[in-house]
Amino acid sequence: MSLTPPVRDEYEIPLAPLPGLVLERQFSLPRRIWQQAWIRKGLILVLLALIWEGIGRWQDNDLLLPTFLQTAQAFVDGIASGELFNKTWLSLQVLLKAYALGIIAAFVLTTLAVSTQFGRDLLGTLTSMFNPLPAIALLPIALLWFGLGEGSLIFVLVHSVLWALAVNTYAGFLGVSDTLRMAGRNYGLRGLSFVLQVLVPAALPSILAGLRIGWAFAWRTLIAAELVFGATSGKGGLGWYIFQNRNELYTDKVFAGLAMVIIIGLLVENLVFNTLERVTVKRWGMQR
Repeated sequence: MSLTPPVRDEYEIPLAPLPGLVLERQFSLPRRIWQQAWIRKGLILVLLALIWEGIGRWQDNDLLLPTFLQTAQAFVDGIASGELFNKTWLSLQVLLKAYALGIIAAFVLTTLAVSTQFGRDLLGTLTSMFNPLPAIALLPIALLWFGLGEGSLIFVLVHSVLWALAVNTYAGFLGVSDTLRMAGRNYGLRGLSFVLQVLVPAALPSILAGLRIGWAFAWRTLIAAELVFGATSGKGGLGWYIFQNRNELYTDKVFAGLAMVIIIGLLVENLVFNTLERVTVKRWGMQR
């Protein structure tokens, strides 16, 4: 005698339309436009520019506070002459070199920390010592060791990037679940391959946060260090441009240099880091 499960007859239940149901209409065009983040942020910038223009006109003192239009004109003139662009490019070249070195050093330290007990003790001790130390405070020592030039700037900037990135990366590594760790071990991953194929993808949100913080620290430290270099050697990039025009009382050019600092920060944040997040952690569902 064979046992067979009972077969249920197929049937359909017709659904009557719900009375009084009103379908929600699509968003209107103004509301769809307002949903665009870049439009909302652009309006905020326009509002700030209008406030700046109003305060500048009320102050009526170009030496203390030029208006937004005067600063915009100085900015356009600096770009047209090539001076502002060249100074910015000099600063970015130094920053990118130091940023790359800081990333490499942070990766080496964190890889050693997740692999050995000595590495964990080393990273914990070094971050406790040097992370609270302002990078600009190392500038006098950098001047003694490397002299006036690019080497001193790179030394200071690596300090700015290294500890913020190392702390965030190591915290991200510690947050990787045991399930992922055991899966990597079962596939025979050890050492560097385990870090690259398991820990780095899983801890990518924390790593990106560390890259963001390291970039911000390095960018503002570079401008401050170049102000000091400008005072001592007459050389430098965007920071020297700001310092030189302050000495010559070209306040509109000073504000134009500060505006370039802000613009570079906005471009890097929105075009680099936001793009990285969108194609990695947000696409993978690791971040909202």
